[in-house]
Amino acid sequence: MADYREASLVNGPKTLDPNEYFNLSPEVRRAENDRAALRARLKRHYQTQLNNPHRKELIEDPALTRWVYARTNTYPNFRPTFKTSLLGAMFGVVPLFVLYFVFKTDRDRKEKQIKDGTVERRFSLSS
Repeated sequence: MADYREASLVNGPKTLDPNEYFNLSPEVRRAENDRAALRARLKRHYQTQLNNPHRKELIEDPALTRWVYARTNTYPNFRPTFKTSLLGAMFGVVPLFVLYFVFKTDRDRKEKQIKDGTVERRFSLSS
């Protein structure tokens, strides 16, 4: 079997580290159980609203509302990181330099051919 190597930018779940999973204090375990119970109650409440056959109104899901708001208003929620800066440079700045290099070298090559007299230029009104 291949050696498992964790990705550099992703934290794995803490259940993979036995020291963090087994050596928890009772207060931390109690807090985790309380959070799990709260999540279960919210999920059950949402499921009962969703499966109600006499429902007339829309179900308001606060998590979905927050997600849609964050997706539609990306600029106030944007955090500049190394990855976003690198992507901005790769898709915003690098193409400009590549196009400049391509057009400049093609123009220089054509001008050199014209000066040397190796290119035959026909008269054309369109180009």
